Amino acid sequence: MIKRVLVPVSRGFEEIEAITIVDILRRAGAEVVLAGVDGDRVTGRSGITVVPDTSLDDALEKRPYDMIVLPGGLPNAHTLRDDPRIIAGLRRTLAEGGRVGAICAAPLALERAGLLEGRLATSTPGAEKDLVSATYSTDRVVISGPVATSRSAGTAMEFAFALVGELFGGDKVDEVNSGVLARL
Repeated sequence: MIKRVLVPVSRGFEEIEAITIVDILRRAGAEVVLAGVDGDRVTGRSGITVVPDTSLDDALEKRPYDMIVLPGGLPNAHTLRDDPRIIAGLRRTLAEGGRVGAICAAPLALERAGLLEGRLATSTPGAEKDLVSATYSTDRVVISGPVATSRSAGTAMEFAFALVGELFGGDKVDEVNSGVLARL
């Protein structure tokens, strides 16, 4: 069964996080939709411009998703946190039995959506003060039920493989990593 994943990006997204997540999940066989929140070309924090697969509005019309994953970077993480479409999509995905994930400062959107209550979570250093409903961890990747969080660009590969594990299981992680050779 094909797993569908939504990865929304806006100005200032962290390129390493977004592209690593999309790439590894696609290698695993997921149908990943990279959705532009604010236009048909989106420039990341390091000045790299990507052309999303579709707009966020169009992507949300094609739901449901098995997972929504939010990359960090600024102001992207704040844009996602403050976008009611993102908040509603996260809540709906969990309510429909799906999973959500966020890396770097993007767990702020999970907090805004009320999805960290009683969960273990992590984020980039400095954002933890705003994750008031979570039990904070400094682990590089944290899976707490259907919610996955991770620290920063340096943990993007581990995070992406953890997402593969959540969607497809450990055998798929091993299969994809046989061609990538990441340290997991």
